[in-house]
Amino acid sequence: MTHYRTCSLCEANCGLEIEHDGQEILSIRGNPQDVLSQGYLCPKATALKDLHNDPDRLRQPMRRVGDEWVPVSWEEALEEAATRLHQIQEEHGRDAVALYLGNPNVHNYANLLAMTFFHEALDSGSRFAATSVDQLPSMFAAFQMFGHQLLLPIPDIDHTDLMIIVGGNPVVSNGSIMTAPNMRGRLKAIQKRGGSVVVIDPRRTETAQRADEHLWIRPGSDALLFLSMLHILFAEDLVAPGTWTSYTVGIEAIEAIARRFPPERIADIVGISTDTIRRLTRTYAQTPRAVLYGRMGVCAQAYGGLNAWLINVINLVTGHLDQRGGVMFTQPAIDLLVIASMLGETGQFASRRSRVRGLPEFSGELPAAVLNEEMETPGEGQIRALMTVAGNPVLSTPNGQRLAQNLEKLDFIVALDPCITATTRHAHLIFPPPSPLERDHFALVFHALAVRNTIKYDEPLFPASSETPHDWETLLALGLRLNQKRKGWRARWQSFQLGFLRRFGMRRILTVLLWIGRHGPLRNWKSRLTMRRLRKNSHGIDLGPLQPCLPQRLFTSDKKIHVAPDVLVNDVDRLEQDLERGDFVLGSTLL
Repeated sequence: MTHYRTCSLCEANCGLEIEHDGQEILSIRGNPQDVLSQGYLCPKATALKDLHNDPDRLRQPMRRVGDEWVPVSWEEALEEAATRLHQIQEEHGRDAVALYLGNPNVHNYANLLAMTFFHEALDSGSRFAATSVDQLPSMFAAFQMFGHQLLLPIPDIDHTDLMIIVGGNPVVSNGSIMTAPNMRGRLKAIQKRGGSVVVIDPRRTETAQRADEHLWIRPGSDALLFLSMLHILFAEDLVAPGTWTSYTVGIEAIEAIARRFPPERIADIVGISTDTIRRLTRTYAQTPRAVLYGRMGVCAQAYGGLNAWLINVINLVTGHLDQRGGVMFTQPAIDLLVIASMLGETGQFASRRSRVRGLPEFSGELPAAVLNEEMETPGEGQIRALMTVAGNPVLSTPNGQRLAQNLEKLDFIVALDPCITATTRHAHLIFPPPSPLERDHFALVFHALAVRNTIKYDEPLFPASSETPHDWETLLALGLRLNQKRKGWRARWQSFQLGFLRRFGMRRILTVLLWIGRHGPLRNWKSRLTMRRLRKNSHGIDLGPLQPCLPQRLFTSDKKIHVAPDVLVNDVDRLEQDLERGDFVLGSTLL
């Protein structure tokens, strides 16, 4: 038999064609009929079989007793976890229990929908995630400029004639904050139609090897390069007039800042000659369809927020924002931005700060870099327990060895994870989820980051064991037990919500979201995109290329792009002070 689904192991969302005989997987190939990937497949997808059949994958809850792991029933494990978490919060405060969410949650629509309600049940401000060691600067800049942390500009790579890639390696990643299977093919297509690819990176990456030009840059100096490009754009009257001028505020402030950074001032530090900076900037400004795209290298450094903001500004003032062949915004059938807004998660800044260093949270999340100090430092609010959901922070966050030592000192750790990992080996209880092939799949996040508007829903390949609840069911069950141990109307109301969600199910919620979405019957009777139709189209449905959508798509209260947010404008002073002191922080990480 043949089963069609989407690979859930990375952002590319490649369509798969899985041949199987009952419970045995015979082959995994790229699906040539998939509306987005069109047959492309990277080696990771074949690992889905290994993940499903892995003998080390947990099938039932496990309790650590000394150095041994022993199985325990679901009821007993849930009750123990709820009791211990409740006790610690009663004795030491709600923030004494921390929550860490790993990247796989983003690939699991049911977890995403359930997590907000679990957050409320846990009621702790000590929240951490992989976001702060990855793309948070891009989300922060989007919130400040466009009003929503998830309104991220996506390269219209299939229509561009010049793509400048700074600090990214999409040939290996297959896109990042850019869902685009077969990046090698897409970059080649740019060159075949007479365009060019420029990579700015301190390393000769796999993408740089295939580019038309590779410019070496000193690590950590990207913001200086972007400010110098803005200087040239304004000084040489290369700013493109257009409709965007009617829905922007703050351009004058950008011009004033840019005057301070002529290329002659920064070229030696950046490592790119003045002539090259001028040539690159002019070419970019004068190419009608062009993209400036930055990724991990510009995010994971001391000036990550500045970089993400300045990239957006350069794309805007050159007329390449919200234009075909530039950077554009998706309009998916189920709009994650609208869902997040309904749940109050557009993105909030500095409403709370970390206890030890006073670093600000963003969208309810503290930076993962403070997790260690929040465990080590005594006092009110000290972290004494931790719950991880599909996360392995010992390997993926700063100072992992130190974190492993601190985990040993915590009063209680509970994990929702399929394996005993470098992090979960320290847990007291582990709840396993089904394998990826035992759950349905919908790319709720990555439809919002794709280079083309498509939609696809995947049925489970195998039925989940009746003895293994889905991870979202475990989250809601644990949240329900936590509320049952508390008093008051709020706990009762949350218990009602959690109980209703468990009975209603996440697929039904997805069905409702589809009905009220952009192409659903309630808003678009002609399209009538329903779950029934989606299930019949196992290769997905093409909804067309990205389209200009501003200012309507903006989430700012005045429907304008805030080009010069105070918090980012003020941070330019920090950059310039480092430059003037001669101790400019090069190659530093985001702390």
